[in-house]
Amino acid sequence: MAKLLLVSFLVVLPMAGLAQSTATAPPDFTVSTGKVVPNPSTDSKVDLIFEGGHDTVGADRGRPVILIAAALGVPDDVFRQAFTKVKPAPAGQQPDPAQVILNKQNLMRSLGPYGVTDDRLNTVSNYYRYRRSSGEMWRNTPAAAYATLQNGSVTAITITKAGSGYSSPPKVSVSGLPGVHLAASVAYGTKLEENGSIKEIKVVP
Repeated sequence: MAKLLLVSFLVVLPMAGLAQSTATAPPDFTVSTGKVVPNPSTDSKVDLIFEGGHDTVGADRGRPVILIAAALGVPDDVFRQAFTKVKPAPAGQQPDPAQVILNKQNLMRSLGPYGVTDDRLNTVSNYYRYRRSSGEMWRNTPAAAYATLQNGSVTAITITKAGSGYSSPPKVSVSGLPGVHLAASVAYGTKLEENGSIKEIKVVP
């Protein structure tokens, strides 16, 4: 953390100040063309930056179907088809109790044959429930990782926190190295705390 704070401080200095501050840069970094970058002559660890990763299919209207379906143990299309028989309450209005019961019955008719119980449906639905109109996001945990650099090249990617709740692969980059392109893959499963976690991050040639 101390390295990153110092890096941020040096980047905002004027060019002249940077040229004079090379000697005070962290040992794993150097100053080049006005920016603090990893020193090619040493090994260094640089934190990765995660952006996005919460996209949904247009037809799902903001529902994280891929997460819900995985948690229920059914294919995405099965849940989508089941949800076509559901009539949600209008935005900002409380659902009608009778319609809630009818919606649940319709869902269970479609999902029951796949082994989904009423209790499991309630648990998963409540876990991923959120108010989109209020700017909320469904439950999720950010991931964390770092890249190991040697002689200016990424030699390894280490995931320190896989996170959860990613409905799509997030954009991942190496801080200070825009020329390095990375691609993340996401793992889905029935464990809510691990559903939508980062499975792997690869360097794209």
